[in-house]
Amino acid sequence: MLIAGFPAGAWGTNCYLVAPAAGEECVIIDPGHQAAQGVEDALKKHRLKPVAVILTHGHIDHVASVVPVCGANDVPAWIHPDDRYMLSDPEKAIGRAFGAQLMGELTVGEPADLRELSDGAQLKLAGLDFSVAHAPGHTKGSVTFQLPESAEGPSVFFSGDLLFAGSIGRTDLPGGSHTEILESLARVCLPLDDSTVVLPGHNEHTTIGRERATNPYLRQVAAGLGADAAPRRGM
Repeated sequence: MLIAGFPAGAWGTNCYLVAPAAGEECVIIDPGHQAAQGVEDALKKHRLKPVAVILTHGHIDHVASVVPVCGANDVPAWIHPDDRYMLSDPEKAIGRAFGAQLMGELTVGEPADLRELSDGAQLKLAGLDFSVAHAPGHTKGSVTFQLPESAEGPSVFFSGDLLFAGSIGRTDLPGGSHTEILESLARVCLPLDDSTVVLPGHNEHTTIGRERATNPYLRQVAAGLGADAAPRRGM
């Protein structure tokens, strides 16, 4: 399997292109701010043909390039219905005062073909099987995508801004809930095998086993405890 990732834009949000191998069809995950050129460069480098864009949530740093990427490649995009409004109203999604500083020249909206994700859905795209899990807390419509274990390697978990190496997503933006993100960690992350590779919205790669041992939030959830400190990573 080929996973090509790069940090895009002012927030360094990781965008991923996932394919069975170079020269085949691929899925694009989270083409955020200023990601369009990086996507096109990766497509050419690996000789990939995109068939879909899938979004872990609707914050602008993860969706700002959805319209140009979908338009240039004539592909649909998927997002959870609870975050759909964020595509056309990103300021509302991150707060008016904060959003006014970030929007600038950005033009956002819905791509021509926008489809909705649901909890437990199975997306069969580009010869890959993505399992969708609704994981609210960072936003109401946050989801994760998981690829199953194969002969080539362990399961791969695209966590969006739910789980990072050593931390979790922030919950102080509109739609965020610290209680819900802890519940999502317990329901979505804890059942995963230790060998599962986690690809978060930052540059670190980790595994569920490593996070069980070192991530204070995951350890507290596993112990059935609460967490007082609000998480601060990921927009």
